[in-house]
Amino acid sequence: MHTEHEIYILNKRLKLLQPADGFRTSIDSVLLAAACKAKPGDHILDMGCGVGSAGLALLRRIEDAQLTGVDVQEDHVELAVQNADLNEMQDRAAFIYDDIREYTPEVPFDHVICNPPYLEAGAHYVSPSDKKAVAIGHQEDDVGVETWLERGYRLLKSNGSLTMIHRADQIDKIIRSLKNRFGGVEILPLWPRAGEAAKRVIVRAFKDRKSPATLHPGIVLHKENGDYTGEAGNILREMAAID
Repeated sequence: MHTEHEIYILNKRLKLLQPADGFRTSIDSVLLAAACKAKPGDHILDMGCGVGSAGLALLRRIEDAQLTGVDVQEDHVELAVQNADLNEMQDRAAFIYDDIREYTPEVPFDHVICNPPYLEAGAHYVSPSDKKAVAIGHQEDDVGVETWLERGYRLLKSNGSLTMIHRADQIDKIIRSLKNRFGGVEILPLWPRAGEAAKRVIVRAFKDRKSPATLHPGIVLHKENGDYTGEAGNILREMAAID
């Protein structure tokens, strides 16, 4: 028997169901949504959407956008569908149970967002069909950051943006995996507190662009007393975009 519990994010602007055990929505989802450059009318793909946290947070900020979420865990997709209904976004959000390595839409997307598993081991990403996984060589399910970026490239329109949040110690691998397929790369460190090393990083990149990379000053998330800084609070509570 599956059990869920409710949480609220964006200063109670968004209500979410999530599993009682296992997956947990974190501030990473809100930061990812805030960093996407989507505009009204755009169609966004959330690869590995989980229960829909990041994608629905993005729809709350951009009321006329459309969202498709894809995830390999069927129970998470079911919750994402419920979460869209709970927040009256069912007409703008569709969630699909599929493997990102095999998902093939009819048309490419304006933007792709993703929050890949931070532990790059296949045990954290299992194909919906064991037989299908074996047939296409995914027995060990080695889905690293290279795969996420390659699929993002394939699923984007030319000049479309890909936005990823990941561990800061993976930035070298992320940059290598972008290859010459993306340009206008923006790197935005997320500092836990002033003076501390970044643990997370947001990377934005644009398909087929040739412009140079930018290293942004980054965002300090917490004050010394543990409260959010003003900038972080505006993003996490007031839906401010990350430029």
